[in-house]
Amino acid sequence: MQAVLFDLDGVLYEGERAVDGAAAAVRWFQQQGVAHLFLTNTTSRPRDSLVRKLAGLGIDVAPSAILTPPVAARQWLQQHVSGNVALFVPEATRAEFAGLPLLDDTAEHGAAAVVLGDLGERWTFATLNRAFRLLMDRPQPALVALGMTRYWQTPNGLQLDVAPFVVALEHATGCRAEVMGKPSAAFFQVALDMLGVAAADAAMIGDDIKGDVDAAQRAGLHGILVRTGKFRPTDLALGISPHATLDSVAGLPAWWKAAVDG
Repeated sequence: MQAVLFDLDGVLYEGERAVDGAAAAVRWFQQQGVAHLFLTNTTSRPRDSLVRKLAGLGIDVAPSAILTPPVAARQWLQQHVSGNVALFVPEATRAEFAGLPLLDDTAEHGAAAVVLGDLGERWTFATLNRAFRLLMDRPQPALVALGMTRYWQTPNGLQLDVAPFVVALEHATGCRAEVMGKPSAAFFQVALDMLGVAAADAAMIGDDIKGDVDAAQRAGLHGILVRTGKFRPTDLALGISPHATLDSVAGLPAWWKAAVDG
């Protein structure tokens, strides 16, 4: 075991509250010199905002240690798309796409790519239908999904994330989305490449048994589940077997040490 990938929301914090012991767990890995990155499907905050939030919770990280779907998507768009990009992302996230040719927010034609993130309550029929019309244009634009998270835990309960809207547009238009976040194996591979480690030598810790644990295992990593965030006891009956199930991330250093020593 050489590297660990931390999910953020539901693992290190829940809403605006740090998970008990999360800061100490992260510091342990930093002090031990274990290679690590922080992976998140969050598209409502740029990396600088995530750094500030973590710092307020006692967790000090650099922006370069956070891999987000917009960062991966920008790289993909620069390599594969020539033309205007239509963004369906929160306003704060648009900063990650600075420098790309962006389509006017009212246009219904002329996109070379359509990028979908988590708009939350800003998803309306008109907004979704505009994305549909753009994707029905010819030549058909690329559909880029900033993750395929189904839902997430908010202070007010579970809330839909981006995946249901991506699937709706795939079904209506015949497109297949290029996924730039979890559970895409390509997203995990970007993280592994950044750390310079093989999948078999890394572990992903998350609260989503499908999007974090199963997806990581399918990509060749160890998958560790925590009983915080969106975890529900019924998750353990889905036929997915985490390499470990911990009460919280606070138990990760002890598990890691036992795994390495063993």
